[in-house]
Formats: sequence, C-alpha cells, structure tokens
Amino acid sequence: MTGAVVIGAGGGIGAALAEALEEEGQAVLRLARGDLDVTDETSIAAAAARAGTPELVVVATGLLHDAEHGPEKALRDLDPVWLARQYAVNAIGPALVAKHFLPIMPRTGRSVFAALSARVGSISDNRLGGWYGYRASKAALNQLIRTLAIEDKRRNDRGLVVALHPGTVDTRLSQPFQQRGRDLFQPGRAAVQLLDVLDGLRPSDSGKIFAWDGVEIAP
Repeated sequence: MTGAVVIGAGGGIGAALAEALEEEGQAVLRLARGDLDVTDETSIAAAAARAGTPELVVVATGLLHDAEHGPEKALRDLDPVWLARQYAVNAIGPALVAKHFLPIMPRTGRSVFAALSARVGSISDNRLGGWYGYRASKAALNQLIRTLAIEDKRRNDRGLVVALHPGTVDTRLSQPFQQRGRDLFQPGRAAVQLLDVLDGLRPSDSGKIFAWDGVEIAP
C-alpha cells in the first residue's frame, strides 16, 4: 500500500503502527488528538479533506478508563454519562471516521479500513460479565464494522472493512488491568502483528473481527 492514515497516532498502538508503516516505506498521515477528535465530526471531516486517497486507514482510538471512571464491575456502577462517553469514543467515533474516510479511499483495487476493537466485545465470548460500557461499546463497533463492510462492498468490491483485537498491549489504556502471567505485548510487536494480519486478509474477510494472531473472533 502507498498511503496510510493512522487515527490515534498519539497513543501507544497508533504511534507504533505509524512507525511500522513508515519503516515499510509508506507515506503515513498521523492524526493525533490535536488533529482530529473522534467525538467531533467537524474535525473528522477537516482531516479527511486533507488526506488524499489513502489505501489504508486505521482507527487506533479507544476509551476504557479515565481519571474518574474505570470499567464497571457490577450493575450498581452503571453511570449514564460514562456509558454514553464510552459509546461516543469506541463506537460512534470510528463510524464517523468511516463516514468521511471510506468515500475518499480507492474505488478499485485493494483498500483497508480497520478499527481497533477488543475480544471482550464478542457477545458469544462473554463468560465473566462486568465491564459493561467497554464490552457494549466494542460490540456496537463490531456491528458497525459489519454494516459498513456490506455497504462499502458496493463501492469497491475489493475493499476491506475489518475490526482488530490487538491483545493486551503495554499502553496507558491497559496499564491498570495488566495481569502477571498473561501475554503482554509491547506496542512495536503489536503493531507488526496487526499489519501482518491485515496483509493476509482477502476481500471475503471484510466485515469480520480478527485477533492479533489472525484468528477470526465470533461476534
């Protein structure tokens, strides 16, 4: 691919993805929080207007906790404002990015629009409960990706729209929840793994969710 956009390039995974792509010789437009706010459609449209015709767009943004909130452990922890914030960043934001970036991507040949999701967004894989807002917003993202893929196939039948689970990566997002004995990837390794997954996908994989090892995740 010759031309990529990484949204969330100020974060651990986003920065590592941009660096890995540049090491491959690609021209990368890095968009961080100061350039594009996924909760502000005006800023998304402005960024798309200067992005050219990218063959790869990766949305590497996400929200799991902030200074006042963390993942909900029980019903008593549910807060409507925090739930809405998680949906705004984790689901609505990537959908708005797709709204403005998919139309400027090539109409013929291979192109890839990918958004970082999470295995906990899989409804069929939910056996532990908890993390209401993060699970639900990532499940919503996965459904949005599927729906976007169906529509975009009419625009470019070789285009890919997919969601990616990077695993647990050593970033600010996962830091409070890292556990000893579990796989923990450094951002650089995670980025290479995700790009390898994308390289191996075919047009028929559009609309699906893939883990860092290339295995498809059930919705």
